[in-house]
Amino acid sequence: MSTPRNPVGWFEIYVQDMGRAKAFYEKTTGQTLELLTDPNDSGILMWAFPMVQDGGGAAGALVKMDGKDSGAGGTIVYFSCGDCGKTATKAIGVGGKMHLEKMSIGEYGFISLVYDTEGNMIGLHSME
Repeated sequence: MSTPRNPVGWFEIYVQDMGRAKAFYEKTTGQTLELLTDPNDSGILMWAFPMVQDGGGAAGALVKMDGKDSGAGGTIVYFSCGDCGKTATKAIGVGGKMHLEKMSIGEYGFISLVYDTEGNMIGLHSME
C-alpha cells in the first residue's frame, strides 16, 4: 500500500528579474533557495525552495525562462506560515504589494494574498 500524497507535486513561479525575485522570497519566507540549473544556460534559470524527499506539501522553484511572462492570473501558490498577517507585512517590506489583508477562512485558518516583485499573486496560509 502506498503512502498518500498531496495532490500538488511541484510548482513553478515565473519571474523576469531572478535576483529581485529570489531576494523577495528568501526575505519573505526566511528560507534559502538552491540553484537547480546551470547559471550559464541563458534559456532557463531555476532556484528551488527547500525540499524534503517524500515530505508533506509541494516542492517548487522560481523560474526564469525565455518567452514565459510572469504576472497576475493563473495559479496561486499558497505558502504555509506561522501568521499570514505578519508574513504579508514582511512581503510588503521587501517590495511586495498587498492584495488581501489577513482574513479568516473559518476552521481552515487564515489567508492573505500579496503580489511578489514580479507581479505574481501568491497566497499565505496560517492557522493563527
